[in-house]
Amino acid sequence: MKHSVVGIDIAKRVFQLHWVDIETGEIVSLQLKREKFLEHFANRQPCLIGMEACGGAQHWARELIKLGHQVKLLSGKLVKSFVMGNKGDAADARAIWTAVRQPGIKPIAIKTEQQQAILALHRMRQSLVKIRTMQVNALRGLLTEYGEVMPQGKAGLRKGIAAALERTAERLPGIVIEALREQWQRITELDNQIIGIEHKLQVWLKTDKAAKALAAIPGVGLLTATAAVATMGDASAFKSGREFAAWVGLVPKQTGTGGKTKLLGISKRGDTYLRTLLIHGARSVLMHARQPGAWVDELGKRRPSNVVVVALANKMARTIWALLAHDRAYQGDWVSIKPA
Repeated sequence: MKHSVVGIDIAKRVFQLHWVDIETGEIVSLQLKREKFLEHFANRQPCLIGMEACGGAQHWARELIKLGHQVKLLSGKLVKSFVMGNKGDAADARAIWTAVRQPGIKPIAIKTEQQQAILALHRMRQSLVKIRTMQVNALRGLLTEYGEVMPQGKAGLRKGIAAALERTAERLPGIVIEALREQWQRITELDNQIIGIEHKLQVWLKTDKAAKALAAIPGVGLLTATAAVATMGDASAFKSGREFAAWVGLVPKQTGTGGKTKLLGISKRGDTYLRTLLIHGARSVLMHARQPGAWVDELGKRRPSNVVVVALANKMARTIWALLAHDRAYQGDWVSIKPA
């Protein structure tokens, strides 16, 4: 049976649908309220549904799959290429309907609620780290105004903050010193909140087989292992480790014409957070590992250090995919053999 294709532009309260009736050829553009959305699809024959991967898309994708439909989540950047004329809900739904029917379109993996919960912890931690950095820089800047130049880094600030506040207390009004102490107290509270989230991730790491397997890879720690499992979704969505590395954005951009291809810098596509973790993990291996490996040593003789870091991060991404796709444990001496 040939399934109909439906493009959906989702929002908080109003959902715009676009499809072509396979029997009559009629073009249908329908607007539904949030309360009537699932009811509409509960009464329809199974169909292919395309949605833009935005806020709430993962939830609606899971609910529609429960009703027997096939769902594809598409990147907003990809859908934008198919918007014709003025932008609007109807135009967006039509663009999604057009995009989901194109061959070679790579959908975004639909995640489980548990995977989204782990990513939610990562996002909260990321937000707290950003706020903490702002608070630390603000406190350091305020102390500098009064002649107290603190050592670089949060550890240096923690070591010298008590003495700096004691010295400035002799010269400044009490209300200013009190405000500075409250600022430092907020930084301490943020530290505790970040530690609490990391503890929750550590508990999940101990119970999840896939995350524990990834944590054995050099350069892959608590954050990278849990984020990779949750971000990837289903490893079978990628044909190879090379495709996963490209999806993360660890491969060069390409431009070419007339049969000639030119490689540029890394594409930086995909998930910025996961790519950042892989890059930092690769850099830590190069800085702290006693023997990073013959492959890394040989590459370091021919390429700049940052290129080596990205290349190692690319290799780590491929290893992550291989372990998840084939349900294996990490083996440092594993040699990949190309099939005959």
